[in-house]
Amino acid sequence: MFLFLAYGILGKKGVGGMPRRLHTYFFTGLIIVLPFLLTLYFLWVVFGFVDGLIGPLLELILGRRVPGVGFVVTVGLILGTGALATNYLGRRFLGWGERLFTRVPLVRSVYQTLKQVIRALLSEQKKAFRQVVLVEYPRKGVYSLAFITGGKQDGSDMLAVFVPTTPNPTSGFLLFLPEEEVTYLDMSVEDGLKLVVSGGVITPPGWEGKVKKGEQGRGDAGARAG
Repeated sequence: MFLFLAYGILGKKGVGGMPRRLHTYFFTGLIIVLPFLLTLYFLWVVFGFVDGLIGPLLELILGRRVPGVGFVVTVGLILGTGALATNYLGRRFLGWGERLFTRVPLVRSVYQTLKQVIRALLSEQKKAFRQVVLVEYPRKGVYSLAFITGGKQDGSDMLAVFVPTTPNPTSGFLLFLPEEEVTYLDMSVEDGLKLVVSGGVITPPGWEGKVKKGEQGRGDAGARAG
C-alpha cells in the first residue's frame, strides 16, 4: 500500500524541482534495496520452513529449542546434494527425485523453468556463450540481443548465433548469419544474461549502448557498397 501511495505522490508527470528529485531518489533507492529485501525474505521463508519441520523434533529429543537449526540444516542439505551429484549413485538418486517432480504438470513447469534459469545464470550457459551481439531479427529494422555459440568452420563465413527468449534464456532461436550481419557489443556474457532475464531492467554499469563492429562489420560492408 505504501508503494502505491508513494508512486501516486512522486510519480506524477509534469512536476519539477524537489518532487522530481524525490521521485528519482525514491525509485533509484527502491531498485537497489528491493533485491536485498526479497533475497532476505526468501532466505527467511526457507530457513523458517526447515526450522518448523526439524525444530519440534529436536526439541522433543533434546528437551529444549535449538536456535538456528533451520539455517544449519538448509546449508547442510545444499552441501549434501552437491556431494551426491558428483558421484554415479548420487546422480541416479537425484534423477529419481527429479522424475517425481516432473510428473506433476504445474510443478513440472515451475521446476524446469527455475532450473534452466539458475543454470543459465550460474554456470553452463555462460560457458557455452562466447560473445554478446546484436542481430537484425525477427524482421528488418528490429534488433535482438543474441550470443555467439559457434565460430566459423571449414572456411565458412557463417556464425552460429543464439537469440534467447525473455525471461528464460535457455530457450530461443538458433540462427546462422554472415559475420558482417552481426554487431558486437562491449558487454560481458554475464551482463547479457542479466539483461535478458530482467527483460531489459538490469543494464550493465556505465553501458550506454555503444557498440563495436567486427573486422567484417557493417561499416566495411557499407564502404564496399559505396
